[in-house]
Amino acid sequence: MSSTTNTHMNHTAGSEATAREIAQQPEVWRAVAKLIEDQREDLDSFLSPLLERPNLRIILAGAGTSAFAGRIAAPSLARQLQRRVDAVATTDIVSNPHECFAEDVPTLLVSFARSGNSPESSAATILADEILTDVSHLVITCDKQGNLFKIHQGRDKSFAILMPESANDQGFAMTSSFTSMLLACLLILRGADNTAVNALAGAAERILGPQEMLEKLALKGYDRVVYLGSGPLAGLAQECALKLLELTAGKVIAYHDSSLGFRHGPKSVLTDKTLVIVFVSSDAYTRNYDLDILAELRSGIAAENTVAVSVHPEADTSGQSWVFPELSTLDDALLAPAYVLFAQLLALLASLQLGLTPDNPFPSGDVNRVVQGVRIHPLERTGTY
Repeated sequence: MSSTTNTHMNHTAGSEATAREIAQQPEVWRAVAKLIEDQREDLDSFLSPLLERPNLRIILAGAGTSAFAGRIAAPSLARQLQRRVDAVATTDIVSNPHECFAEDVPTLLVSFARSGNSPESSAATILADEILTDVSHLVITCDKQGNLFKIHQGRDKSFAILMPESANDQGFAMTSSFTSMLLACLLILRGADNTAVNALAGAAERILGPQEMLEKLALKGYDRVVYLGSGPLAGLAQECALKLLELTAGKVIAYHDSSLGFRHGPKSVLTDKTLVIVFVSSDAYTRNYDLDILAELRSGIAAENTVAVSVHPEADTSGQSWVFPELSTLDDALLAPAYVLFAQLLALLASLQLGLTPDNPFPSGDVNRVVQGVRIHPLERTGTY
């Protein structure tokens, strides 16, 4: 983060935690890589017998931002592991457990949770145990005092792993907790050497350096922002839109879609006050579609308001791009922790520009850091099921 921006953020009341937690992420990622490396033997002992089963179904589950971590990781893991990997929100599991667990096959349920105290977090794992004959649990969380960690720590057929303590964000929006859990999942289930993590952290430090373009974008007063991406980056777009909605308390409308899906009606959202950010895939085939929508946007109503984030220079045709060639060997899921920094910083800057307090954009308590008001109903064994 630039010294100017960093000083501004750290001296703005009500933004200290969020600014710190965004800026600390490269350090946290290196700590995550070391943590996984130190527990590799135990993780392999738990996972290897499961992954040897050809009919194993892997489900990545979480609520809100934690669900989006699963949506980013699932396509990459399916490709790397050559098996079925589904991202299913815990909010869907809890409300429709029989549909989500319709196939009674051996299952590894991977649960993401910052605190583990959202009612759906533990309820989803309990429902899995009730409905499925053979289910194991990998819990990735940030709070050792959380209900989810306490339930699964040391439990048979469960492996609960804690992120570095600093990843347990105290700000309203998930930032370092999100990227650390996503990275941990990828390192645990598909592996990656420290070279990739170090490259990712190095690029992130560059993103957190001088960012005049981000500051200018935040000052332009856009009333809506659209994030687009393909595959894993479509899940990233969803997380980026949520960050902006959260930190601006809904004062800036944020939308997300896939690069191909955007033309099918959602493009109607565009006005001359709409910012569009396109995350360009590192995959040579997929990238064609991202570049197509990028060119289309830059020739239409969003011509002056379209920005690309990419590892390839062909996306930088207008000067409104961030390009990171040093990350060109990483796949899209691994790029997501670095790419999301742009959205986190933009959301923080926009929140401050609106005179809000990013650490708690909803001082009235209408929306809470840990979800409240959810009642878990007992699973009925009669009627339809």
